[in-house]
Amino acid sequence: MTQPVLACLDLEGVLVPEIWISVAQKTGIGELRLTTRDISDYDLLMKRRLAILEQHRLTLRDIQSVIAAMAPLEGAGEFLGWLRERCQVVILSDTFSEFALPLMRQLAYPTIFCNRLEVDESGRIVNYHLRQPDQKRQSVIALKSLRFRVVAAGDSYNDTSMLAAADAGIFFRPPATIIQEFPQFPVTQTYGELKHQFCLAGGLAP
Repeated sequence: MTQPVLACLDLEGVLVPEIWISVAQKTGIGELRLTTRDISDYDLLMKRRLAILEQHRLTLRDIQSVIAAMAPLEGAGEFLGWLRERCQVVILSDTFSEFALPLMRQLAYPTIFCNRLEVDESGRIVNYHLRQPDQKRQSVIALKSLRFRVVAAGDSYNDTSMLAAADAGIFFRPPATIIQEFPQFPVTQTYGELKHQFCLAGGLAP
């Protein structure tokens, strides 16, 4: 009996622009441009971000106002619709539920597993809470235990454990440094190429 296929997708960089880069562009705070494409230690990256937000007195509402003006990457909605017609899809993201809703609305509310923020009465982001450590990898392992064939796609350091745990892992527009460090994963640059890799890895209809 053929296993059902389940696709696990990263969010930022695969379906939507990087949220923190958009915030950096809007606020002019260049230090916020660093993402998981640059820094592999997520805790170090988030503590750095929270310190910058505190320094510049930026609140959750300030960030949400930037996200409200964002749109999915060109072609992302069509790609996600194509994929959802052929298999189950779960978005595994290290973003936060407080950030994700406007973007999920534009993508017709796919299932997303992500983290949450701790916010004080004044709207300051004072901490963050992971759903669980290495949640992308742990989610893939759990889904495989349910007898799914898992095919995963991502673009950053924090996706590599997810890609390695999946039955097949695919890069989508990763930086050159990550391609060099993880040559075992096929690299795609367009949604057409990503569709083709999903067809190959999951036996999906073109």
